[in-house]
Amino acid sequence: MGHRYALAVDDKVAVLRDVPLFADLDDRAIQVVAILAHEAAFKAGDVLMLEGEPGDAFFVIVEGTVRIERGERPIRSMTAGGYLGEIALYDRRPRTATATCVTDVRTLTIRAHEFERLMETLPAVDRRVRAAVERRSRTAD
Repeated sequence: MGHRYALAVDDKVAVLRDVPLFADLDDRAIQVVAILAHEAAFKAGDVLMLEGEPGDAFFVIVEGTVRIERGERPIRSMTAGGYLGEIALYDRRPRTATATCVTDVRTLTIRAHEFERLMETLPAVDRRVRAAVERRSRTAD
């Protein structure tokens, strides 16, 4: 799952503050997210997630570019501050798209069981993720 590199919790908090999903969380809440998030590094060409596979993680892009495709069709590119993987985790259904690293990419990654804990602990995040899932599911169909 990529190589680990070490970011201090404060650095992770700074990254998360730039992600619209987490931007206006209070300090305690954003610290919880930062503690649960693991840093990972991927190479250009690595696949972060594969359409149709079960979801096992949620990714926040720290650095680099990721291409999102559905059925071989490019949908969009995502860069720093973008996030992906929440639909499969939230709805417990297979991945709705494939994500491939266009460049070397660094992410903050939250595993499925930690993501569930996050949703239970932080209703503000739960509400936001639900809204994002609904929005993205609508554009997916």
